[in-house]
Amino acid sequence: QMRLVESGGGSVQAGESLRLSCVASGYTYNAYAMGWFRQAPGKERELVSTLDTGGKITYVDSVKGRFTISKDNSVNTLYLQMNNLKPDDTGMYYCARAAGATTGVGWNVWGQGTQVTVAS
Repeated sequence: QMRLVESGGGSVQAGESLRLSCVASGYTYNAYAMGWFRQAPGKERELVSTLDTGGKITYVDSVKGRFTISKDNSVNTLYLQMNNLKPDDTGMYYCARAAGATTGVGWNVWGQGTQVTVAS
């Protein structure tokens, strides 16, 4: 059974850091692109960052220079290092697996989410 499990969320003050982790199981981890999404209350889900199997990385403009996506294939884990957090970063963060090696084919496996709350 394909599964993604996120962890690392929490409540922090503005300017602090968090590192999210997403452990994958049930499929060949390094054969698929991965991504982080977030959803704030009352807002649509937003794609935050992606990492495809070729190493191509993307970030939404609002997190560039503050967030870093990475992965460790040896432990089937995707990370999102979030520095200098802002209140606008508050939301539920989801890990997702793409349907293929790149990000243009849709997302078909999702984690349960981990909450990030940033106080001003």
